Amino acid sequence: MAIQFIADGLAMCLSFVAAMWLRQDSLAFLGNPHLFLALVPAIPVALLVLHGLGFYRAVIRYIVVRALKSVLLAALASGGTLALTAQFLALPIPFSVSVMYAILAFLTVGSSRYVFREAAYQTQNPYRERVVIYGAGAAGRQLVQTLRQGTDYLPIAFLDDDPRTHGTMVAGFRVHPPEKIDQLIRNNSVTSVLLAIPSASKARRSEVLKWLEQFPLHLRTVPGLHDIVTGVARIDELNEVAIEDLLGRDPVPPREDLLGANITGKSVLVTGAGGSIGSELCRQILRQRPHRLVLLDISEPALYDIEQELGLIRAHEKQAVEIAAVLGSVQNRGLLERTMRRFGVQTVYHAAAYKHVPLVEHNIAEGLRNNVHGTRVAVEAAVTCGVEAFILISTDKAVRPANIMGASKRLAEMVCQALSRAPHVRTRISMVRFGNVLGSSGSVIPLFRRQIAAGGPITVTHPEITRFFMTIPEAAQLVIQAGAMAQGGDVFVLDMGEPLRITELAAQMARLHGLKAVLVSESTPVGPGEIGIVFTRLRPGEKLYEELLIGNSPQATAHPRILTTTELHPSLAEIVRLLELLDSACNRSDIAAIRRLLVEAQTDYLPYCDVVDHFGTEAATADPDAERPASESKRLTVIAGGTPRP
Repeated sequence: MAIQFIADGLAMCLSFVAAMWLRQDSLAFLGNPHLFLALVPAIPVALLVLHGLGFYRAVIRYIVVRALKSVLLAALASGGTLALTAQFLALPIPFSVSVMYAILAFLTVGSSRYVFREAAYQTQNPYRERVVIYGAGAAGRQLVQTLRQGTDYLPIAFLDDDPRTHGTMVAGFRVHPPEKIDQLIRNNSVTSVLLAIPSASKARRSEVLKWLEQFPLHLRTVPGLHDIVTGVARIDELNEVAIEDLLGRDPVPPREDLLGANITGKSVLVTGAGGSIGSELCRQILRQRPHRLVLLDISEPALYDIEQELGLIRAHEKQAVEIAAVLGSVQNRGLLERTMRRFGVQTVYHAAAYKHVPLVEHNIAEGLRNNVHGTRVAVEAAVTCGVEAFILISTDKAVRPANIMGASKRLAEMVCQALSRAPHVRTRISMVRFGNVLGSSGSVIPLFRRQIAAGGPITVTHPEITRFFMTIPEAAQLVIQAGAMAQGGDVFVLDMGEPLRITELAAQMARLHGLKAVLVSESTPVGPGEIGIVFTRLRPGEKLYEELLIGNSPQATAHPRILTTTELHPSLAEIVRLLELLDSACNRSDIAAIRRLLVEAQTDYLPYCDVVDHFGTEAATADPDAERPASESKRLTVIAGGTPRP
């Protein structure tokens, strides 16, 4: 502060000399030292004003434009004091000198701070990453100001699509057309591009990213406009480019009447509420203002996390929705019926399932129990308790399944289809089938990110493997709308777009990190700027291609991305008999019998891999007395036959 006081005092002295010289066009006034008496009160007044306004408490390297207001007020006060002093002491100082002095003092004192700030900025970490910002709009300008305060990134220039901005200066940096990126890389050693176009559509973001992929650059992005406006994220939060941006698919605006039909003002239960799809369903259901939202999950940590998150959303949006977290398994019939009655459940979204294909292949009996028996228990409880709508979350792996997980989900669909056609069943039962969701716990995306962060290699099971992908929010939104269109027994299929080759997906993710993906073996070294892709082998039960339709006659619905299909299924009596046999085989851990029953059923299950179940050889030692009572498997018949419900 002492140094600033002295420097500003000297700057004001020089401003006075310059003002007198400009006015008289001569330095003869220097021979009259009495003239400088006018500065005796003028300079202290300026310094006191600056001190009183907190100017000297500001850290120079972080000084902002509004500090100039303090300098302006101090210069005006000092100029006025100079004029009054000259008049009071009858000094030969024209009034115009006081005006020029105030202007020059403002310029010298104010500009000195920005010179110091720039010097401090240039002497920061010399190893900062040199970046170009794509987007010279408001987000880009704000991002530059933020980066200048940090020590990690050194902005070099802007890129922008708007030809009207080309050649202009924004926040001190030139705006170039995108075609100049190659020149900027060569001449300025640019290593990264920061995408600052939060308001652009996903289709446009996808075009930009795919064009930038050809250059050896690490791509990062600022959050989307919605996240910034709602306070979920800040403009200066730089993230890795989400793989969703590469899909280039903008979501279709939802129909509000469908979103709220099964939810608004109602009591809604979500099973598997802590999972990837279940948790997103809960978030979107909460925004439709149900009367009550009941969360059911067997995982205590997952249930706790989603309950806490929903509580924060509820408080932020000032909602009065009751949230109840129920810990337990969907296989517990008593718990489900008590839950539905206690909370007056009117709509059920059944998302609870074991979904990891290899894990279910190693634990076949438990996979079937959870996915098939759990669905049967849940839908029976819904029918018994008079629930209005029951929506099963299914998967594309249920179509011509090659693994136990897919077969179990197809069988769960068949249970729901058969029960929906039974007499005296008033619950609207429907199923929604879709493919992989990006970022879920079982998705390849998190795995690839971890492998890239570790330096590789990226492992892909087969060079030709493809998958359908959809974002979790879009999938959940479409599930809610599909369930609202159900009449009973409907199978809805979500439009997933075109399937993606997993190999190309891995290569794209590598390019987004500025790396070139090369095919190698596990022991092959890779060069600088490269990362290896290693092909392993298909895991047990894994298919090369997934499908969404069993038949070839999908029908359009009121929503352009939701199709419906009519599929054949066994009668309720056949389903009951099959479930009895499967239940018995599961209790014996008789994996051969389980696979045979699934092949003989109308699931289209066709296994092509050997048995890898951990307990597949224990059928001989299984306890036959451990089987469930026969009354359990007859429950469907009781409900379907119209006799009094238990």
